[in-house]
Amino acid sequence: MKLSRQLAPAFITSVLLIGCATQSPLDEQAILEHAPNQWQQAKQDRELNTQWLATASSPQLAALVEQALSSNRQLKQQALDLAIQAEQVNINDAALWPEIDFSLTSSRQSSGEPRRYSNTNNVAIDVSYEIDIWGKLSDSAKQSHLLYLSTKANYQAARNQLITDVINSYFALISAQRLKALVEQRVALSKENLDIILSGYKQGLNEALDVYLARNDLNAELSSLAAQEAQLQQASATLEYLVGDYPSGLLAASGELPAVLDNILLGVPSELIKQKPVLQANWYQLLAQDAALAFAHKQRFPSIRISGSYGSQANQLDDLLSGSSVAWSLLGGLTMPLFNAGELKSIEQQQRLKLQQQEQAYIDSVYQAFLDVERGINLESSLQEQYQRTLAAQENAVIAQTLAFEQYQNGLVSYTTVLDAQERAFNAQSNVISLKNQLITNRVNLYVALGGDYSQGLLLQERLTNDE
Repeated sequence: MKLSRQLAPAFITSVLLIGCATQSPLDEQAILEHAPNQWQQAKQDRELNTQWLATASSPQLAALVEQALSSNRQLKQQALDLAIQAEQVNINDAALWPEIDFSLTSSRQSSGEPRRYSNTNNVAIDVSYEIDIWGKLSDSAKQSHLLYLSTKANYQAARNQLITDVINSYFALISAQRLKALVEQRVALSKENLDIILSGYKQGLNEALDVYLARNDLNAELSSLAAQEAQLQQASATLEYLVGDYPSGLLAASGELPAVLDNILLGVPSELIKQKPVLQANWYQLLAQDAALAFAHKQRFPSIRISGSYGSQANQLDDLLSGSSVAWSLLGGLTMPLFNAGELKSIEQQQRLKLQQQEQAYIDSVYQAFLDVERGINLESSLQEQYQRTLAAQENAVIAQTLAFEQYQNGLVSYTTVLDAQERAFNAQSNVISLKNQLITNRVNLYVALGGDYSQGLLLQERLTNDE
């Protein structure tokens, strides 16, 4: 007994030293130490008018964005995830407080011969409280708070992505409408050409081959029109789905494709982690896993719990509250795991490995964000050059198409030359529409990749329009 009394202080001291040991803090700057000072694809410092989309878009787009934010089913699921995690925070925080229970019981017993009956009534208030001496319960609460922040950041990321998808789908619908109108012009032109060639054939001015070629061209254009109508329906249905409507494919866009001529303020790569919700979510997830490791580490230490009871027992209910029957008790207890075949040690090691895994996942998400920005910068430069070249090609192709048909009517060239010229003109015109839409899509994606948020500008633009 004397020896155990001598060892007790040393045991308690060692446990206190181990229990107070904290996990080494994670250094976000150390993780990003290899980030460059500027974007590699940026050839010059660029600036962006952040309201370019709001000023170029229509009130219809702003209304669609607002409808999507209130009606999109997937975003509602994300909002429910956030609400669920908020309740989990309350659950974990409750462990830091005492538990207080009230009980009232009544029983009746009989014994012996002749039968004797007795009544027993009990009323009590029981209190139980675990002292968070090692901070274990605080670590559990900290983990739930960090997971809530991660879920909140993920919700913001999902919200931003939904806005991005609606914007891109809206302009994709406009692009599909423009392409359909272009194909309809081609159909009308093919019909007009066929009528002219048939008239000339009847007058003996054109050959039968020209008639067959003109008819083939018309059928090809009608086939293209059917395909474009299907693409238009799909683009419309996609947008309707995003805003929470039935995907009927009947929605029409009333705006135009805006010009993408201004530059974008790129900032520096290290600023990205402060702006992009996805990276913030992954960082909170990493910190939450660090708290989970601390909790698993402290599970191996003693737990100290205090419990107490205050109540009374009496044969009659009226006597329960009398002073003579009131009793109280107070109990303190300490429990400590002694042997569990290494289970708690393995749980701690498992959480440590998960922390390392989450750290790698965070670093990967950061570099993926860098990749998205670098790719967007490079693609924008390429698309801008393609767009300008294609505009020039369109101008030349349209002129060549007109000249080719005039020369055909004068007997200077064959009808195949006319078809070739018309094909070049159509390809150039459709490429202009397609490239302009790609420029818009890439600009929208690049702005979001840099951590931007279009919602405020779009919704502000809609409110100003409504006020007018």
